[in-house]
Amino acid sequence: MSRMDKRKTARRGSVVRRIAAGLVLAAVVFALAGCHGSRGRSAFEVPAEFDTSRHFDLTFWAKNDTNLTQANIYKQAIADFEALYPNVTVSIKQYNDYGKIYNDVITNIATDTTPNVCITYPDHIATYMTGDNVVVPLWNLLTDEKYGLGGSDLRFDGPNGEEIVPEFLAECVIGQGEAATVYAVPFMRSTEACYVNRTFVEALGYEVPDVLTWDFVWEVSEAATKKNPDGTFAVNGQQVMIPFIYKSTDNMMIQMLRQLDAGYSTDAGEILILNDTTKQLLLEISKHAKSGAFSTFKISSYPANFLNAGQCIFAVDSTAGATWMGSDAPLVDIAEDKIVRFETDVRPVPQFDPDNPRMISQGPSLCVFNKQDPQEVLASWLFAQYLLTNDVQIAYAETEGYLPVTRKAVDDPAYQDYLARAGEDNALHYPVKIEAARLLMANVENTFTTPVFNGSTSLRDAAGQMIEDVTKAVRRKKTVDDAYIDKLYDSVTSLYHLDQTSAGGDGRKELGPLPAGSRALLIALACVWALLGAYWVRGRLKKK
Repeated sequence: MSRMDKRKTARRGSVVRRIAAGLVLAAVVFALAGCHGSRGRSAFEVPAEFDTSRHFDLTFWAKNDTNLTQANIYKQAIADFEALYPNVTVSIKQYNDYGKIYNDVITNIATDTTPNVCITYPDHIATYMTGDNVVVPLWNLLTDEKYGLGGSDLRFDGPNGEEIVPEFLAECVIGQGEAATVYAVPFMRSTEACYVNRTFVEALGYEVPDVLTWDFVWEVSEAATKKNPDGTFAVNGQQVMIPFIYKSTDNMMIQMLRQLDAGYSTDAGEILILNDTTKQLLLEISKHAKSGAFSTFKISSYPANFLNAGQCIFAVDSTAGATWMGSDAPLVDIAEDKIVRFETDVRPVPQFDPDNPRMISQGPSLCVFNKQDPQEVLASWLFAQYLLTNDVQIAYAETEGYLPVTRKAVDDPAYQDYLARAGEDNALHYPVKIEAARLLMANVENTFTTPVFNGSTSLRDAAGQMIEDVTKAVRRKKTVDDAYIDKLYDSVTSLYHLDQTSAGGDGRKELGPLPAGSRALLIALACVWALLGAYWVRGRLKKK
């Protein structure tokens, strides 16, 4: 080898070593960042006094469904709170999807940049809690004499402990036995409703019962698939008719199983959903999907769009989505000339036993994240609690078919007046929206929630995915039978790690997605080893 070749080889080796060293340094930096976010904080203790001499900057992550009225309610609530507590500034970041909030929180836990207060769901909180002292347990705050519910030192008239609907507060309890405690407070509540085109039901020769049954919905939906000789559907004279569309198929499966007292999961996180009852339900659903009587939001689109165009008879969606439902809905996504006139009925979701209705309770809650400074956490709690005051609760509930979470707000003369004026207009007092809120008011004791554990979000996703898969399969002319369902069970088990939840078959815990820092660390280390390996191989070849 010439002297020049030796110099080139030495320079190339130096470059490789510098790149490798740089990647090792990057890996160490990422590792330190990951450790910083995951090492945990000290458990929060309620300060004796709120320090009003210091200024606190809080961040609040919220969701508003791109509803400008809701966004303005948040802004007004922040302005009113800051007027009461001039030493606190609240910055809001608004999302239009709970999943995006969840993903951002998971990412920010790793970098120790979580918000102070967050709109979320208990299922999500269970995953946030995999870090040490990330989410503040609220029992001591709720019951604190000065700053708890109805506390003596509050600067606003919030609800006391007896004025929060107990069923809604119970939904925010996470853990089992002595470890169980409140990790959130409810903000708004909704359930699912079936929005019915009564005009078409009666045209088919049926009457809408007070409580729908699955048999009734399937029978009417199949009747609505009949066509005229020219290929149009007999019930609407159009080329399109999907009689029954379900928005959230995870809720559909969960409610069907609860109504039949069939397995879903235990409180400890043992997965029970892959059972014979689920199989029979999937076979029944696939039969109606094959005939064209049933479809889902993910496959077809928003139920409201088909309902309002006269192309759907039973549209299941949240009561919070009532403002999109009906011929006079204040919010619509279709052209005005496509809207068909019909009478809209609001009913509970279909039931197997109409004398013992079961429906899911859902809706956003508020959690508080732990910080190094207990005073900052206390300021965060004061703001979260302010969102339970009547002014905020009533104003937000009136935007959609939500129900306030406090009896104090529900019993307020202003809210009772709002309910009493149903039908006065198709905006604030849109009758379908108010009827949806009344539906939940009348059925609070019939609502339920699913167990919360690390992995419960994945189980919920799997429940809906099975309905989506059988529906798509029959549309693609595949055979859905016992063998297909067995393969589907294996598929969702693998895809959603159902054998790795907190009490899965082998006892392992679901770890959830790796934080960004950890992923970067693994990638960097892989690159380092690849470069070092390439350099070693090149050196061996040179020697030969």
